[in-house]
Amino acid sequence: MNTNDSRLAKQIEFIVEIDKLKQVLRRTWLTDKSRRENDAEHSWHLGMMAILLIEHAQQPQLDLLRVLKMVLIHDLVEIDAGDTFAYDEAGAMDKAERETAAAARIFGLLPSDQAAELRALWEEFETRQTPEAKYAAALDRFQPMLHNYRTQGKAWQEHGITADQVITRNRHMAEGAPALWDYARQFVADAVAKGYLGQGTGIAGTLCEKQ
Repeated sequence: MNTNDSRLAKQIEFIVEIDKLKQVLRRTWLTDKSRRENDAEHSWHLGMMAILLIEHAQQPQLDLLRVLKMVLIHDLVEIDAGDTFAYDEAGAMDKAERETAAAARIFGLLPSDQAAELRALWEEFETRQTPEAKYAAALDRFQPMLHNYRTQGKAWQEHGITADQVITRNRHMAEGAPALWDYARQFVADAVAKGYLGQGTGIAGTLCEKQ
């Protein structure tokens, strides 16, 4: 096939390349605790959540299609950069550098107009300045918290995570979906009460009480 330089060929190459997202494992366990989820499953789950929970977004009348695009592409950079564990301080130090390089390569497989669009959407998600990005980011944080709660804190316990860490890292959820943040704080408090999650220094308890 002599189509290597065609627009369609570039799009197909990108589609084949992103199949690798199915191989990137996250620390989050499926709710039945049978195995860890992969990035593609996570992205699909966020897409469904974006549709179903949009009434709980901080700002009404969001551009849902824009949100869906963001949640579907936000982790594509992890094909190259890998999944950096949310509480890995050492890994976080060069996370931005690794993911920026990955974005250049992966989105660069597309025709220039689509490469620019997807790169801009990825950067919008990362900077979290628009209402759509804030909502998308809230979903991205809510989903693994919910999985942890429903698996009796399986990943939390594996990595020695405390409620203080969970609350501190995820509190920006309130910017995009305050109702989801309130809900999350309730199940974090319940997780502590049930022994799924360690309390820490006690900051989380105070924040969880502020419903």
